[in-house]
Amino acid sequence: MGHAYTPGLLVTEKLLITKNRILPLKGDVLVKPGDKVEPDTVVAKTNLPGPVEPLNVANLLGVPPEDVPLAMLKKEGDPVAAGEVIARTKSFFGLFKSEARAKIEGTIESISSITGQVLLRGHPVPVQVHAYLRGEVVEVFPREGVAVRAWGTFIQGIFGIGGETHGIVRMAVEKPSDVLDETRITAEHKGCIVVGGSRVTAEALKKAISVGACGIVAGGFDDQDLRAFLGKDLGVAITGSEDLGISLVVTEGFGTIDMADRTFELLKRSQGKEASVNGATQIRAGVIRPEVVIPLPEVAGDRDALHSGERPGLDVGSPIRVIRDPYFGRLGSVSALPPELKVLESESKARILEVKFPDGSVATIPRANVEALEE
Repeated sequence: MGHAYTPGLLVTEKLLITKNRILPLKGDVLVKPGDKVEPDTVVAKTNLPGPVEPLNVANLLGVPPEDVPLAMLKKEGDPVAAGEVIARTKSFFGLFKSEARAKIEGTIESISSITGQVLLRGHPVPVQVHAYLRGEVVEVFPREGVAVRAWGTFIQGIFGIGGETHGIVRMAVEKPSDVLDETRITAEHKGCIVVGGSRVTAEALKKAISVGACGIVAGGFDDQDLRAFLGKDLGVAITGSEDLGISLVVTEGFGTIDMADRTFELLKRSQGKEASVNGATQIRAGVIRPEVVIPLPEVAGDRDALHSGERPGLDVGSPIRVIRDPYFGRLGSVSALPPELKVLESESKARILEVKFPDGSVATIPRANVEALEE
């Protein structure tokens, strides 16, 4: 029987992971192929153009635009300080004068005799790209960035917030069903990736930030807690740029959902190891999943047994997670894969599968409503 391919969250104990670390603009690459790097190693750097501040000098001086170049005390390319006089006019035999002052520190980018505007450019903004993983540089993209590779335990989440961080994995609960509340967060979690069970509360996130924790990994997160923590509705399908002081990876879904046993056990076995975490999520085109990466030492034979990254399709017995109501978040296994199309309640036709849940119940679900889990 043929496989039914369904994309899903990847949870695997050992995977060869390659991350491209690319600058937003061309710049300088600071490492070479074969270099060993740590998560905080700067692998490339560049400067983003500074902000532009327009100044209507013609209005400030009360002169026509064509007279602005004659009134300028600075020329294009000259440095200026915030508050410095850059243009001046005198009238009534020098008894009165008008001045235009720079609003920011930077340089004079342009002077227009057409509009009377002067554009000030702020200082360049330095940007550094870090390795993110503990691993090896395997490729350099001249003036753009590098590829960093490492063997590691790899866990994808279903939703996250916050950007890249790294810290030591610490379990804060005993079971996948335990709720991670503020009472379980202690000063010992400073610099750690804290692992919870079925749900993390907004109060726990706030306390984790106060003690200096780097990240949280939990099975579920309530949408009301998300609003309480962010202070607003998220409102978009892209996260990762939030400046929160912590990153969150939710592995199962919204609400109180036990973390999958396999995920929990992988994290438990990794306690005390350093993990890299990224909460960035994008659920539109070009899907980005939040992730936890726990680098592993390379052993003999690894290079001859590279994980291809290809996932087998669904088959009878394959573990899955339902990602749509009314069974959202439930885990089960495929019990049947009927080949024919079925008419749904919406009167559209779709391929379906039968799912057997741990309590013995069976449901018929469109194949698009499930995610395959790594066995």
